[in-house]
Amino acid sequence: MENTPKAALSGYQKLVIFLLAVTQFTVILDFMVMSPLGDILMKSLNLKPANFGIAVSAYAFSAGISGLLTAGFADKFDRKKLLLFFYIGFIIGTVFCGLAHTYALLVAARIITGLFGGVIGSISMAIITDIFSLQQRGRVMGFIQIGFGASQVLGIPIGLYLADAWGWEAPFWMIAALSIGIALLIAAKLRPLTQHLLVQTDKSPIKHLLHTVAKADYRIGFTATALLSIGGFMMMPFGSAFAVNNLKLTAQQLPLLFMVSGVCALIIMPLVGKLSDKIDKFKIFAGASAWMMIMCVVYTNLGPTPFYLVIFYNVLMMMGVMSRMIPSSALTSAIPDIADRGAFMSINSSLQQIAGGIAAGVAGLIVTQPAKGAPLQNYNVIGYLIVVISIIGIILMSRVSNLAKKKAKITTAPVADEPILHEMA
Repeated sequence: MENTPKAALSGYQKLVIFLLAVTQFTVILDFMVMSPLGDILMKSLNLKPANFGIAVSAYAFSAGISGLLTAGFADKFDRKKLLLFFYIGFIIGTVFCGLAHTYALLVAARIITGLFGGVIGSISMAIITDIFSLQQRGRVMGFIQIGFGASQVLGIPIGLYLADAWGWEAPFWMIAALSIGIALLIAAKLRPLTQHLLVQTDKSPIKHLLHTVAKADYRIGFTATALLSIGGFMMMPFGSAFAVNNLKLTAQQLPLLFMVSGVCALIIMPLVGKLSDKIDKFKIFAGASAWMMIMCVVYTNLGPTPFYLVIFYNVLMMMGVMSRMIPSSALTSAIPDIADRGAFMSINSSLQQIAGGIAAGVAGLIVTQPAKGAPLQNYNVIGYLIVVISIIGIILMSRVSNLAKKKAKITTAPVADEPILHEMA
């Protein structure tokens, strides 16, 4: 099967795709749900924006650090056992989030959830590499990536309805209950994955990671990716609080806003993916970045706005965000040599999380709220900061694009088949 081009997927492979996709759905939803819960949480726990920024960044920091720490020994165990170990830890962390009734306990619970949840994406990628041939992985990644859009289309609106009815803890209980069922399915249906244990290597995993970080070309890719995540993490934590307190949306309108954004993501991502294979990837990235910069400044300066216009502006902004995600990921994935690809993706994913954690924390220091329920102040400053960061990102991504083109000339081997691997972690 490994050498058969366009090999058909077996029944077991389809089951693995389903298990990994629903696993990814729960992990992404657990992280994404914090943003729409922002307004409810800030009011329920009497949090200032700075405190909420820390609660969001706690997950990102712990996920990034966990990814770096586990990269060295991830290939030393049966991947099924490794996936179950970290997924059970993720479930325990999510249950603690549902039990947390104080700010300190919530931050501690988010750290635990991040420590375990942050590694699941990279374990899933390793399982995909083990089970699916290179010719199958593009299709597989397409299915797995649906978890991102599905978390917004289904998960977040349902979570918000539950939070509105039973309190902010309810979405975490929903995720935990769903995850327990998935964990039981993984334990029962996924076969042990131990083939990689037969390949003996004398090279220390730590040395390999240090060797990867030491390469100048790789560091350009790392920096470009980190800058990309900073913009999103700056706006995301306060999206719902801004929508409710500044744009004057109701709690009932929020789920629909996130659902429309999710549908938008599901439609745009495949289209941009196809387009980026036909047009120069950097040109798409630069155009999408310019569009996103304009929309971020417009959106963050809005006052009370009719709901239909909020949806319209939100969709336009999502178009820019999504349209730069895929070409940037494809370009970055072309940088590492085959021997370094696993370590490169692991480090890239971890640095992305850590950069996002810093961004969420900084955003919490910039954005202020004079009183509970009052409009957020300085949210437009975030918009202007994103413009500056995006301009630097375009410059760095042009260097990444040049490196990718240079590598394409040197080798006749195809560029990485998985253009969005580091976005999944």
